[in-house]
Amino acid sequence: MTKQVHAAHILVKTEKKAKEVLEKISKGESFAEMARKYSDCPSSKNKGDLGWFAKGKMVPEFERAAFEAEKGKVVGPVKTDFGYHLIKIIDKK
Repeated sequence: MTKQVHAAHILVKTEKKAKEVLEKISKGESFAEMARKYSDCPSSKNKGDLGWFAKGKMVPEFERAAFEAEKGKVVGPVKTDFGYHLIKIIDKK
């Protein structure tokens, strides 16, 4: 059972923008560069990297997506009160 996830994310205000950024990533753009360029979260300065986190540390919608996704995958858009997230799973333990 996964106890912690290391994830990065891109946070944008609209689902439309999240889908546009996801499309760029699916065509080969770097997730890290897209985070730097488009994310509204302060983590954008760190390529969207949120580090390791355990359950109970993130909002439920974000946490559910992060813990259910496979390592190496980008999931989303995931809607939360903050906006729309694209989440990349870097590692799990």
